[in-house]
Amino acid sequence: MKNNAAKPPIAEKTPKKLEIHGDVRIDDYFWMRLTDEQKNAEVKDAQTQKVYDYLNAENNYFEAKTKHTQKFQENLFEELKGRIKEDDESVPYKKNNYFYITRYEKGKQYPIHTRKFQSLNAEEKILFDVNELAKGHSYFKLSGISVSPNNKIAAFGIDTISRRQYTLQFKNIETGELYPEKIENTTGGAAWANDNKTIFYTQKNPTTLRSEKIFRHVLGTNPSEDVEVFHEDEETYGCYVYRTKSKKYIIIGSSSTVSTEYRFISTENPTEDFKIFQERERDLEYSIAHYGTDFYVLTNKDNATNFKLMKVNENSTSKENWVDVIPHREDVLVEDISVFKDFLVLEERINGLCKIRIKRWDNTEDYYMPFNEEAYSAGVYGNPEFDTNIIRYGYNSMTTPSSVIDYNVDDKTKEIKKEQEVLGGKFNKENYKSERLWANATDGTKIPISLVYHKNTKLSESTPLLLYGYGSYGYTIDAGFSSTRLSLLDRGFVFAIAHVRGSEYLGRKWYENGKLLDKRNTFTDFINCAEFLIDKKYTSANHLYASGGSAGGLLMGAIININPELFNGVIASVPFVDVVTTMLDETIPLTTGEYDEWGNPNEKEYYQYMKSYSPYDNVKAQSYPNLLVTTGLHDSQVQYFEPAKWVAKLRDFKTDSNLLLLHTNMETGHGGASGRFDALKEIARDYTFILDLEGKVEL
Repeated sequence: MKNNAAKPPIAEKTPKKLEIHGDVRIDDYFWMRLTDEQKNAEVKDAQTQKVYDYLNAENNYFEAKTKHTQKFQENLFEELKGRIKEDDESVPYKKNNYFYITRYEKGKQYPIHTRKFQSLNAEEKILFDVNELAKGHSYFKLSGISVSPNNKIAAFGIDTISRRQYTLQFKNIETGELYPEKIENTTGGAAWANDNKTIFYTQKNPTTLRSEKIFRHVLGTNPSEDVEVFHEDEETYGCYVYRTKSKKYIIIGSSSTVSTEYRFISTENPTEDFKIFQERERDLEYSIAHYGTDFYVLTNKDNATNFKLMKVNENSTSKENWVDVIPHREDVLVEDISVFKDFLVLEERINGLCKIRIKRWDNTEDYYMPFNEEAYSAGVYGNPEFDTNIIRYGYNSMTTPSSVIDYNVDDKTKEIKKEQEVLGGKFNKENYKSERLWANATDGTKIPISLVYHKNTKLSESTPLLLYGYGSYGYTIDAGFSSTRLSLLDRGFVFAIAHVRGSEYLGRKWYENGKLLDKRNTFTDFINCAEFLIDKKYTSANHLYASGGSAGGLLMGAIININPELFNGVIASVPFVDVVTTMLDETIPLTTGEYDEWGNPNEKEYYQYMKSYSPYDNVKAQSYPNLLVTTGLHDSQVQYFEPAKWVAKLRDFKTDSNLLLLHTNMETGHGGASGRFDALKEIARDYTFILDLEGKVEL
């Protein structure tokens, strides 16, 4: 690793006093926060220019410190790109007499959405060529394509900034013409009534970006005339609207972290008033699927921590009428259901592993599909047809590329519709080995770790290992395949996932024990996994690396404050690190909806607990690992100023000479680049950072 003489930018300190509960915090870098209006103004004011100058100075410093790796980054990008089939296409799925296909053409960044009538041999009709639509935009995302029941009109959303604020538009598929209306600031999706002209959509709060209103629009009319049919006025909730798979109902959902509520109307009568399914209650969560004359309800009612399945007649839907179909089990988490005409499919998680269960309505069969690998990922998806004997599901593992498989429930045969091709001529799944290990947490809990490495990699204290973690919102990172990861494995790295508390890997309680006033379990679990891997000589502190993004970036910030000596390098992507200040500011997107995840710091108990782990508030004078921090200027999920302030404070406090790099993408937001090749360049940048620290960058 080269260490040139470039000097890091030193951010100006302008102390701002922040006081609550009789406690005072001083934020020297609060000035880095800009409003959307400031960022979007054609003429930048003095503060805006000052912030841009600082971010650009950090970017220039990043470029200077990594200049010697530039050629390697370019070669690594080509290596990553070389494994991807550029002229690829999705497995066609059938919906309402049409086969829908998404395909890519060689050399092009974006997908082309097409369809064929009744037969795959029919003439292709291009719905959207996103490459054409994206011209002139540094960022472009097309989302929420929804075709009318008569197959003639497509609703779709467009985001050109990367703040997930979509402009909803409508296209006549037969003529190719766009309808004149544009509906701003939506979630991008739409639900059609059966009259083929009435659409329901969700609008966001322009400041907080909370999904807060549902409107009814009639095609061809001015959006200013749209009727507000629902307003979610509780700030901890967001709302959404969709059409049931049975095609009978339009559903409005409202959800918070710990509660849900639904309303419904018939797709035949779009102007009628929505009827409440079951009124919201704190700690009552449920989701619904319609079949025949009943709704099936997946719920935690009656203390069903891991959820159970109930049903209720569509004419009397309140909870006192719900009856058990599949009772609660302490060791099985029911994650989702899919309803078909002759059978029900349940997605369950047992001891951390995904299971697909098939249960016929006539009770003649009830069984699990067999999966043989020790650690894998499987899930049902893309099944829009109701009257079919085929279940489509996806399967992959840390050594097995993704497959899309059709399973026939009548004769129990499987047909692999598509297997992910890993190009380049070098990949053979037999060359890689995966394991599942169990580390001991400080409180005695067993923490699962999934890992993979090349069979020729000798495991020792000299082995480089990248440990990944997330651990929030109950979101589970499964042991899946990655073609880009091969660039690490083939260079002697081990890749591991720490399944820390805060996910639902081992059930709902696994999540409950990693949130609110138990959030620190997420951080100590990750640290215990790192210590376990070092103790078992899979690696050592000199060769151990960690990475995480968003809430996983919070995890990265916490662990390097607590045990910085365990890691040689850390990558924190779009990290949520200024927890207290953000959670006290209700104007910041997502804040109020997050109170049941992190706690509300307006309450002293939560404030003190949050302050005890918030990475920004706990930076201190000590040695930190080599650190790469990445963010996007237009990020709506974690504002750019959180990582920018954090890096500035780290520069001021840290006592080491290790690398501290901040890279801000001045064009994009939370998800990074929108084009498939640009996204690979970001991966190449991140991998190069740790490969350089390991001395594995070929100059």
